[in-house]
Amino acid sequence: MAGVEAAWSDLRGIVGDEYVRAATAEDAVDGVHPQMVIEPGSPDEIARVLKTASGAGLQVIPRGGATKMEWGNPPRGGDLIISTRRLNRVVEHAWGDMTATVEAGCTLQQLQQMLAEHGQRLALDPLWPEKATIGGILATNDSGPLRVRYGSLRDLIIGITLALADGTLAKSGGKVVKNVAGYDLPKLATGSLGTLGIITQAIFRLHPIPRESRTLRFSTPDIAAMNALVLAILDSKLVPTGLQVCVADTSLPEVDLRFEGTTAGCDAQVDQAVRLASGNHQMEAQADVWDAPAALWSGVEPSVVCKFTLLPASMKTFFARVRGVAEQAHLRWELVAQAVGAGLLRLEGDRAAPDVFPSAVVELRQGLEAHGGSLAVLRCPLEVKSKLDVWGSSGDALPVMKSVKAQFDPAGVLNPGRFIGGI
Repeated sequence: MAGVEAAWSDLRGIVGDEYVRAATAEDAVDGVHPQMVIEPGSPDEIARVLKTASGAGLQVIPRGGATKMEWGNPPRGGDLIISTRRLNRVVEHAWGDMTATVEAGCTLQQLQQMLAEHGQRLALDPLWPEKATIGGILATNDSGPLRVRYGSLRDLIIGITLALADGTLAKSGGKVVKNVAGYDLPKLATGSLGTLGIITQAIFRLHPIPRESRTLRFSTPDIAAMNALVLAILDSKLVPTGLQVCVADTSLPEVDLRFEGTTAGCDAQVDQAVRLASGNHQMEAQADVWDAPAALWSGVEPSVVCKFTLLPASMKTFFARVRGVAEQAHLRWELVAQAVGAGLLRLEGDRAAPDVFPSAVVELRQGLEAHGGSLAVLRCPLEVKSKLDVWGSSGDALPVMKSVKAQFDPAGVLNPGRFIGGI
C-alpha cells in the first residue's frame, strides 16, 4: 500500500495535481472500476507515467475519446486510466509531401478540418469522427467505406510513436511516403487495442480532397440480386470510393455506390454504373447514406453489435444465415457490409432476449469461420459478454501474438485480458 500511495504522489508530480483525479462510476470499463484518471500533456509524460505505474504494479487502461471503450473482453483489472485528451495537436502538416504528423488525442474531425485548408484529407471514415481520436481509431483499426479505394489504416499510416510499459518511447517509420526505416511498428500497433503500448503520435499519408462526389443507391429485389450486383461492380472497371450494402429483416437489400473526382469523370462512372445495374431500381441518394454503420449503434435494447469479415462472394450465404438464425431466435436484425468483405451486424430483441444472443453469435460465427471469415462482438450487455468469447477463433496466430505481447509488455500492465486469447 505504501508503494501504491507513493506512486500516486509521483504521478501527480509528473503531470500536476490538476490533471489527476479520482475515477467515478462513469470511468468504469465493463464493470472494472479504476482508482484514478490521469491526463499527461506530452508523449514524454505518458512514458514517465507508464514507467511509474508499471513499477508500482498498477494496471493501466488507455483512453482517447472513449467512443469504443466497450470493445474487447472485460479487463482483468485496471487501476489507472491514462487519457490522451491533452495530446490533441496536429504537429506538422507537410502539405507538399502530402503527409501529416498528429498526436493521439486529436479527433479525426479536428485533423480533417486542418488538412482541408490545403485541399487534402486523410482518406478515412471511421465511426464518430467528431469524437473518435486518432489513437483510438488506430488501436481499434476502425475504418469505413473509403477503404474500398484507399485501403485500411495499415495502408495509410507511415510512422508511429508508442509509449511502452517500461517507459520507453519507441518510434518507427518516418515522414515520407516511401519509408522502409526500422521495424513496422505502425502496422503492429494498429488494431492492438492498446495492449502493446499507448500510441502518442502517428504519421499518415494524405490524399487530395476530390472536386466532386456522387452517390447512387440501388434497391435490389432480393439477396441474390444484391450479391450479383456487388460482384459485377467489383469485376468491372469502375473505381468507387464507397460500396456498401444495407439490408434488414424488414427491408429489401440496397447497394450504395460512391464516385469521386472531376465532374466528367464522375459522370462517366455514373453512366457505366447505371448500365451495369440495369434491372435494379435506382433511387436518389444523399451523402448521409454513408452514416449507415453508425446508425447500427442505436435502437431497441438489449442488442448485440458485431463486426464480421467474409469473402464478397459469400455475402449471399451469410445474409441468408443471419435471417434464419434471427428468425429462429426471434431477433430483429440489420447489417451494413462493405464490399471489401467486412461489415457490422446488429441483433436486437425484447427484454427477455439476452439469453438467446450467445447462441446466435456462436452459430453465425461457426458459419463464417468455416469459410475463412470471422465475427467479433463489439458491443453487448455485460451479462451477454460474460457468456461468450467476443473475439472468436485466433487460428494459429495466438502463440505469436502472445510472444509479441511478452516482448512489449511482459508484466501485462496494459489493458490486461481485453484482446484475443485474453492477451
